[in-house]
Amino acid sequence: MKHIETYIAQAVRGAVESLYGPLADEQLQIQKTRREFEGDYTLVAFPLLRRSRKSPEATATEIGEYMQAHVSEIRSFNVIKGFLNLTLDSSFWQDRFAEIVADEHFGEAPATGRTVMIEYSSPNTNKPLHLGHIRNNLLGYSVAQILKANGHKVIKVNLVNDRGIHICKSMLAWKLYGNGETPESTGMKGDHLVGKYYVEFDKHYKAQVKELMAQGMSEDEAKKQAPILREAQEMLRKWEAKDPEVYALWERMNGWVYAGFDVTYKALGVDFDKVYYESQTYLLGKSLVEEGLRKGVFYRREDNSVWIDLRNDGLDEKLLLRGDGTSVYMTQDLGTAYRRFEDNRLDDMIYVVGNEQNYHFQVLKLVLKKLGYPEWSDHITHLSYGMVELPEGKMKSREGTVVDADDLIADMVATAREMSAELGKLADCSEAEADAVSTMVGLGALKYFILKVDPKKTMLFDPRESIDFNGNTGPFIQYTHARIRSLLRKAAEAGIELQGDAAAEYLPEEIALVKLLTDYPATVAAAGADFAPSIIGAYVYELSKQFNGYYHDHAILREERAEVRRMRLQLAGQVARVIRSGMALLGIDVPERM
Repeated sequence: MKHIETYIAQAVRGAVESLYGPLADEQLQIQKTRREFEGDYTLVAFPLLRRSRKSPEATATEIGEYMQAHVSEIRSFNVIKGFLNLTLDSSFWQDRFAEIVADEHFGEAPATGRTVMIEYSSPNTNKPLHLGHIRNNLLGYSVAQILKANGHKVIKVNLVNDRGIHICKSMLAWKLYGNGETPESTGMKGDHLVGKYYVEFDKHYKAQVKELMAQGMSEDEAKKQAPILREAQEMLRKWEAKDPEVYALWERMNGWVYAGFDVTYKALGVDFDKVYYESQTYLLGKSLVEEGLRKGVFYRREDNSVWIDLRNDGLDEKLLLRGDGTSVYMTQDLGTAYRRFEDNRLDDMIYVVGNEQNYHFQVLKLVLKKLGYPEWSDHITHLSYGMVELPEGKMKSREGTVVDADDLIADMVATAREMSAELGKLADCSEAEADAVSTMVGLGALKYFILKVDPKKTMLFDPRESIDFNGNTGPFIQYTHARIRSLLRKAAEAGIELQGDAAAEYLPEEIALVKLLTDYPATVAAAGADFAPSIIGAYVYELSKQFNGYYHDHAILREERAEVRRMRLQLAGQVARVIRSGMALLGIDVPERM
């Protein structure tokens, strides 16, 4: 499709140079006309006054008159002070619309040759996924889809935190208090069962700390000396030593969790091209730490722990290996980063991780650079996002007060079913169709509500508000798509042919819709540059809102002039197509009927 901004810039440059001579490398200031003024594009005339030697108004008028006389697509112009507002002819927008219809890959950029890996989800195998994980998964999956649309080869990966003290806490609690129960014996999903024992560990740990303090021990010392914690630490040492009994328990309980995660991922509609496990990369991380010791990048303390001093870089000292030889998150992240860049020849690596880890990724990039891998360090991006909060406050995993992902998904679908039925949205649906639409609407509401917010912002999630069929919500956009598809079905049933001559003159509202459609490729590009699905969300909502206003004010099927009716149906069809495409970039399905 013709790049409109480039075309306008070339046309304006030709006019200015014809009037005032060559511009050399001077940049013209051209922007979309603000909504409160008439016009499509605006030229700021003030920088040209030294060439024209006229007033701002006279300069803008002279350029406008020249363009109207020499550029066939310019229908009219108006001047407000030093701003020249240009209005393009209806035929110009008709040509752009024809290009959109003919472009099977509208909104998709050509291949760039760049390979981008994006890591999201990154769960621990000691608890089920919760609302915070939902934002992470939805954001990561959507950014991956947007980067694909921008022409990049994208590798979606999950890094499973399957080792460490937190994993041992669940394992130990199950061993001490589980009485051998399994997902099969309890009917619980495996990740829920393991999460139950993470909470159980914390309950017994707090009781032991309280008892030690009652015996006269300080709180800090009691937290370190609690027998259950010391036993968990010993279990971690045995795991790293590949103790057969501990290792077998670890494999068994992690297997329960993976089966549970798979169910949640499928329900959420996200997937991965590759899964990494920290248990497989931490040893490589340890070898990189040894390499850093040999190079003098790291140093060893008297307790045998290994550190790096980053105070000259504005940070502080960072632990890389504990005194007992066990690794920390930074150790395994070094190993994982090395393996990914080596194996995949990445151009960029994006980590979707909450903003509480901002410091961690500053350190990771700096350590990689000091180890001699600046080409990797410079191409790591931490896509930092804010936490999700609830009307009741923050979530706490150890205390069992999290909003479980599976429960939330089920509640969203149930609420969507209830509200859709109340509003009569399911009246013409079979039972199977009602189930499918309720699932689509419930998940669409959840996804859109989360993704419409700028990733950097902390957000408050209100489930019922997200399912409103009016306003800036997923169901509103989904219903707009369903409404258009219903309109097109009725046209087909009435024998109305969409192909053929259509009206050549567009109403201002129709031009406005075409203009908005032409913005879609640039919107996808902007969302990719900023890793911001919220840009797509805002665009699709605006498109849906404008179409609904147009649909309310103008007859389509009842329009008696066949050419006008055909044009309006074609326009509606392209609006539905772009809504469907934009929502797919958010990982949201749209219904055919509703």
